[in-house]
Amino acid sequence: MAENKDYYEILGVSKDASADEIKKAYRKLSKKYHPDLNKAPDAEQKFKDVNEAYEVLSDDQKRARYDQYGSADENAGFGGGSGGGFNSSDFGGFGGSSGGFDDIFSQFFGGGNGGGRTRSAQPNQPQTGEDLQYQMDLTFEEGVFGKKTTIKYNREATCDTCNGTGAKPGTSPKTCSKCHGAGYIQVTQNTPLGRMVSQQVCDVCHGTGKEIKEKCPTCQGSGRVNERHEVKVTVPAGVEDGQQMRLQGQGEAGSNQGGYGDLFIIFRVAPSKVFKRDGAEIYLDQPITFVQAALGDEIKVKTVHGDVKMKVPAGTQTGTTFRLRGKGAPRLRGNGNGDQQVTVIIKTPKNLNHEQREAMQSFAKASGEQVSGSGKGGFFDKFK
Repeated sequence: MAENKDYYEILGVSKDASADEIKKAYRKLSKKYHPDLNKAPDAEQKFKDVNEAYEVLSDDQKRARYDQYGSADENAGFGGGSGGGFNSSDFGGFGGSSGGFDDIFSQFFGGGNGGGRTRSAQPNQPQTGEDLQYQMDLTFEEGVFGKKTTIKYNREATCDTCNGTGAKPGTSPKTCSKCHGAGYIQVTQNTPLGRMVSQQVCDVCHGTGKEIKEKCPTCQGSGRVNERHEVKVTVPAGVEDGQQMRLQGQGEAGSNQGGYGDLFIIFRVAPSKVFKRDGAEIYLDQPITFVQAALGDEIKVKTVHGDVKMKVPAGTQTGTTFRLRGKGAPRLRGNGNGDQQVTVIIKTPKNLNHEQREAMQSFAKASGEQVSGSGKGGFFDKFK
C-alpha cells in the first residue's frame, strides 16, 4: 500500500468525517471511476486509489495509524536505530483488550518459519449488510393510539439478475488467482525488530476470494443494486418521542451474499396544543369560573379518548388536580392505560356589569370584607 497519499483528499472528505460519510463518498467515487463505466485513461488508477483510501479509512485501526504516522502500514510507529524507540502506548490500537506483548507478537510474528497471524474473521466470508435508520413523524394522537402505515426508502438490495454473485447469468465467479480464495494476501517486511508478516486485503478480488470474468450487466459485478424499498409498519400504541423500533432484515444487503441488515425506525412525536404527556400519564389544565369553583359543578373535560364529565366539588381552589382513571395513553410495556390528571385553573372575570358588581359587593359584605369597590388597590380592581 503506497504511502504519502492523502486518502481524505482522494475521497473528498474532511479528516473528522464519520464512517457513514466515508462510505457514501466511496460508493459515489467507486461507481464514477469503475473501469467498466468510465473509459477515461486515468479512471482505472483513480478507481484503485479510491479503493485503497476506503480500505484504510473504513478500518478504525488502520485509520488511527494513518492519522498518527501518515501510513496505515502495520510497521508504522516502530522506531529504528538509536533515535527511534517505542513504548507501550504505541500499541494502543492493536490487539485485544489486554494490549500486552503476547497479543502483539501473536498478531504480527509467526512461529519459527515466519508464518503470518490468523484472522478471526475472513474477508471472503458472507458479511451482514449495514443497518439503516428511518425517521417517522407522528402526531400526538398517533403516538398515543399507534397506526398502520407503509414507508418507502432507498437501500442497496441483492441483485435479482445474478442473485448477488456479481457474475453474468450462466456464468459463475472463479477462485481468485492471487489470493487463491483466501480474500487476503501475506506481506513480509524486514524491520529492525526482525521479519514481520502482515495480512492485507487482496487487491485483485477486494476480499471476496473470487474473480468475476463476466460481470452481471445489471449490477456491474457488485452483486447489489439500489432500489426503492417499501415495508408495512405497525406503530405500537403508546410510543413516545425519540423511541425506536427495529425491523429485522429490512436494512441493506450484505457482501459476499451475506444477509440483510436491520432497519431502525426512530419516532418523532409532535407535541399537543391541548395535552401534555409523560409516559402513559396525560396532563390537562382546565379553566373554570369563580362561581363553579365556589358552588361546585359538573363540567365537560377533553381527553384523548373523547369528552367526559367531571365533578368539581364546592370550594375547589385553583391548582387542585383531579385524576381521571384510565384516560391516559396506553402503556407500551404493560396492560391498560395510564391516567389523565386535570388541574383546574380559576378564571377571574375582568369586566363586570352593574348587576355583577352589586352581587360581588354583597358577597364581600356578607363575608365581612371591607372593600370600597372603586379606586386603585381596591378589591374590585382585579375585575376591571
